[in-house]
Amino acid sequence: MKIAVVGGTGLVGRLVVAELLAAAHEPVVLARSRGVDLMTGTGLDEELSGCRAVIDVSNVVTVRKRASVDFFARASENLLAAARRSGVRHVVALSIVGCDVVDFGYYYGKRAQEEVVAGGDVPWTILRATQFFEFPAPLLANRSPVAVVPRMLSQPVAAAEVAAALVAHAEQEAAGRAPELAGPERMDVVDMARRLVGARGLRKLVLPVSAPGRVGVDMRGGGLLPRGEHVRGRQTFDRYLADVRAAAGS
Repeated sequence: MKIAVVGGTGLVGRLVVAELLAAAHEPVVLARSRGVDLMTGTGLDEELSGCRAVIDVSNVVTVRKRASVDFFARASENLLAAARRSGVRHVVALSIVGCDVVDFGYYYGKRAQEEVVAGGDVPWTILRATQFFEFPAPLLANRSPVAVVPRMLSQPVAAAEVAAALVAHAEQEAAGRAPELAGPERMDVVDMARRLVGARGLRKLVLPVSAPGRVGVDMRGGGLLPRGEHVRGRQTFDRYLADVRAAAGS
């Protein structure tokens, strides 16, 4: 099956492409580096030609509400229009658990994306997942001896398990809002970051910060946790850290 991966060069996108190849599908990577611009629609029709399904894991790096909404809404509108013209039969979009609960700038964009996808005329599936095990890593990437990490209660999940779930949905008929996907245990992102620092042997102080106002209260208080029945991933954060230690020692 020919399946397009929007954002196929990013963290989850690369894992999705690997899953598709392992399942003998034909992935088509849609990314700016490959000549596709979601904001203008450039290259979408050509790349989507012959694709049965699309997996959208596109992303924008911003915490600003306006920038996030503008990107996700416009990108989704262009993607769906091109998918309709190209005869795509199923769009699978990755979203975030709790994005409709916590009024954080970036999450407004995910809400806008969900509204566009759900309101479109291409059969769709929206999969919400919790923060990935890999979430703290970019926060530790600077050269400063201090890493500022937000206090967030999550139920983190392995990005590889999210990628596998997205591919499984793309192989099936559209399901609308799929059961949320979360990891096996609840953790604070600050604790995750500190444990990752230890696993990588870094000399870095993790400085916890709380988002101001109601956003911070909701982040700390469980607004980003799955509600009700959900799919629980199998890989533990301890297993992830063991892999990190092994990679650091190689």
